[in-house]
Amino acid sequence: MVPLLVLKFAVAGGGAYRYLCRYVRRSDHAVLGACLYAFSGFSIYNVFFNHFIDVVALFPWMLWALDETLYEQEEHYGLFAFWVGVNLLNNYFFFIGQVLFLVIYFICKLTTKDFPMNVRLFVRLAFESLLGAALGFVLLWPAVLSILQNPRTIDLSSGWGFLTYSKVQQYLAILLSWILPPDSPYITSIWSEGIIKWTSMSAYLPLCSLAGAAAYWQAKHGDSKKRIVGTCAVFALVPILNSAFYALNSSYYARWYYMPVLVLAAMTVNALEDHNTDLDSPARGISWLMIATVAFAVVPVKDSDTGSWSLGVLKNPGQYCAVLGFGLLGLLVYRALCQKWRADRRFAQRMTAAVLVFACVFSMVHIGIGKFGQWHTDSDLVEQDTNALLLKNDLPEGDYRIDTYKIHDNIGMWLDKSCLQYFGSTAAPSILSFYPGLGVKRDVRSEPEITNYALRGLLSVEYLITTPEKRESFEDEADAGWTYLADVDGYTLYHNDNYVPMGFTYDYYVTKATYEASVKTLRSNLLLRALVLEDEDVKAYGQYLTELPDAMLDDLHYDSYTQDCADRRAHSCSVFQMNNAGFHAEITLEKQNLVFFSVPYDDGFTAYVNGEKADILRVDEGLMAVLCPAGASSIDFVYQAAGLSASRVVTAVAIPVWVVYVAYFVRRKRRSTGAPAEE
Repeated sequence: MVPLLVLKFAVAGGGAYRYLCRYVRRSDHAVLGACLYAFSGFSIYNVFFNHFIDVVALFPWMLWALDETLYEQEEHYGLFAFWVGVNLLNNYFFFIGQVLFLVIYFICKLTTKDFPMNVRLFVRLAFESLLGAALGFVLLWPAVLSILQNPRTIDLSSGWGFLTYSKVQQYLAILLSWILPPDSPYITSIWSEGIIKWTSMSAYLPLCSLAGAAAYWQAKHGDSKKRIVGTCAVFALVPILNSAFYALNSSYYARWYYMPVLVLAAMTVNALEDHNTDLDSPARGISWLMIATVAFAVVPVKDSDTGSWSLGVLKNPGQYCAVLGFGLLGLLVYRALCQKWRADRRFAQRMTAAVLVFACVFSMVHIGIGKFGQWHTDSDLVEQDTNALLLKNDLPEGDYRIDTYKIHDNIGMWLDKSCLQYFGSTAAPSILSFYPGLGVKRDVRSEPEITNYALRGLLSVEYLITTPEKRESFEDEADAGWTYLADVDGYTLYHNDNYVPMGFTYDYYVTKATYEASVKTLRSNLLLRALVLEDEDVKAYGQYLTELPDAMLDDLHYDSYTQDCADRRAHSCSVFQMNNAGFHAEITLEKQNLVFFSVPYDDGFTAYVNGEKADILRVDEGLMAVLCPAGASSIDFVYQAAGLSASRVVTAVAIPVWVVYVAYFVRRKRRSTGAPAEE
């Protein structure tokens, strides 16, 4: 991983350098700005999310390509389209925000007359933008169709939530994230309230903070960089505008800050390069803002439980002192270098060296704070992952789900088994409606409580895995439906006594209205007794089932759960096999009925019953069922991401179009300059 991270930072610095060369007189200042960008607080923070650095690395190349297209009008045909396609294929999630930022960047440049513009140039830019999107369309279109199914979009009923954050601390955290070095991703020092952790909230420039950018702001008037940064600041402070960088996602993130960071780096090196710019007073002002945060260490606070008073709201004073110390030390060194060597031709080189040393030391402390803070939970991570590879070969054969108890995330991936405990940013959109309906939280983690025993039967969990150290705790907390099997490869293995094979039928159904009126904590039990049908499906498929009597809505407890599991098991698939295309199942029915599968509903699935295409019902607010005839049935679900076929065609056409487009203008340029064209 380390060599790959080194490469990413190198690519980030290289792209930033190419972009900044246009805005500085000397290349050594471009090198300085590239280091400020590549080793910004945002980059250091997101080493934790190491794949985010891919975006930091590739974005400057796209912004450079945009500048080249507009400033060098007869050069680099196809360059912008190429980098649009590359950034899109790299990460569609971040690309959404990049499109918005490019629009802001373009408008600000245009309104300050920094960009030349005419109809011909605008048409070229629009064409290359669309061509770049077409190059990445193979990813873009399926992603768009998936996002449209995602319920995590912004709540249109939120009222004031469109315009204001609910906690004042959120505003302070946003503002200071541009000034102070970042806290560790999951550790807060000052901000006990608000949405702070895991959000990538940092726009800090190493050593310089905002001192250089503030100096540039004072010295320039009607400048496009100021307009870009000012617009980004407004977007950061208004919830709906901030969410626009993520397709109106309702969850708060600041994972677009790396883009204005590049502009802040440009402003900083411009200020350092201009000897007429006052550097000292802005640096002093930023220092006093940093020192002002000490107020949070002495502000009186009253304990709501005991009623006693104490000083300070800091959650992690040691981390706060380290962050504040680095911030002040950086500005002290920055001021000293500016005062002593600003007139020296090697000033930029000395500043670059100081930035690199500072970034290196701070990153070690920053990452160390995070790692040592979680050492008590991660000390056995390597051991558990290694043991999981051994356990994979010793687990019983078959396609079933597993569950884990208080062991590391995503052990199921090592075992090549679907697991209830899962940490990951991607999930079938239907899961984000299914789980909340049961009272199970699902953001970036699926972590249903072990006390929700009925969910294990519904989702066909056959085995549970924990460690010998957690065995006693598990047996105290879990229900009686688990049988200890053995200690294998460093793990403790349990069998679910109420296991139901994947794919089964019901005798009863309930309407969505009845389901929503039921007690949320008992809905897992209800789902093992009856299938939840949408109103329109009741009309078409209700004839194959009986509506659940009201008396059976109240009889939801552990004993009835075991009987419901036995009933579902008696009418389950005899064969269930996952494959690279989806899954295959076989079942024999006494009468025509719906066969339920606890597989997340997705528009990309196509079902075949006995070789004939069949309609897929969305049941239980996010799972699937298909109608099968009486007798033996062979069922196949085949998955292909919705829109993938069409998007492949678009990308396949876009590639030769791009090649012809570039080749035409290269050939034309050679002819115009008198150079011989290659055959």
